[in-house]
Amino acid sequence: MARLPRLGIAGWPHLVVQRVHDGQLLARDDQDRRALLDALREASRQHGLSVHAYCLASDHLHLLATPASDEALSLVMQALGRRYVAAYNRRHARLGGLWAGRYRATVLDPARYLLDAMVFVELHAWRAGQVARAEDDMWSSVRHHLGMKTDPLVSDHALFWGLGNTPFEREAAWRRRLEAGLSMSDTQAMAQAARTGWALMPQEAALKLAGSAGRRLTPKPRGRPRKAAHDEVPASEGK
Repeated sequence: MARLPRLGIAGWPHLVVQRVHDGQLLARDDQDRRALLDALREASRQHGLSVHAYCLASDHLHLLATPASDEALSLVMQALGRRYVAAYNRRHARLGGLWAGRYRATVLDPARYLLDAMVFVELHAWRAGQVARAEDDMWSSVRHHLGMKTDPLVSDHALFWGLGNTPFEREAAWRRRLEAGLSMSDTQAMAQAARTGWALMPQEAALKLAGSAGRRLTPKPRGRPRKAAHDEVPASEGK
């Protein structure tokens, strides 16, 4: 089966996952993590990608980001592979690729899903049992949104700004959202969408946006297509 083209639609937020090969680590220590974030920040600025949330997991990178052009996301991920992976290989005296294939991405309806997607990304370390509290994750955007640091990689979405009129109000509102978390069904929907690339939005909206994407945004219906009414044979005629 032919692979779908890489997804990239200007002006729409994308949930992105880039995994590493089995048995490998995304970063071995804090020096690697800083190098990865530096490379991501530089590439995002160069190619026009606004990063709204991120987390560095042990074996994958999660991003929520909006590209300024259809090509921006792909260009950023290519640049990240060239700069970070090359530096990682030099530092650790290794050869070969680090990424387990191409990145996975899905586009989402911001009004319905953007803030939930931010929660999904920023609670990853907590869900995985790596930290006792979300804000203990030093390698995600969560501390930026809680007002504990200023992260130069993060470009806050307008919907985040809409959580309050002051930084204090936004930070308090965000803490409440993190504490509320996501339902199991919403968490699974986010993970599945990121894995499959199918859009997180109503079916009608996805069909309209598919033209801009140049590919399907929803899976094909399962099973054989229904016959047209004029092709169906009444039971009485089939006897």
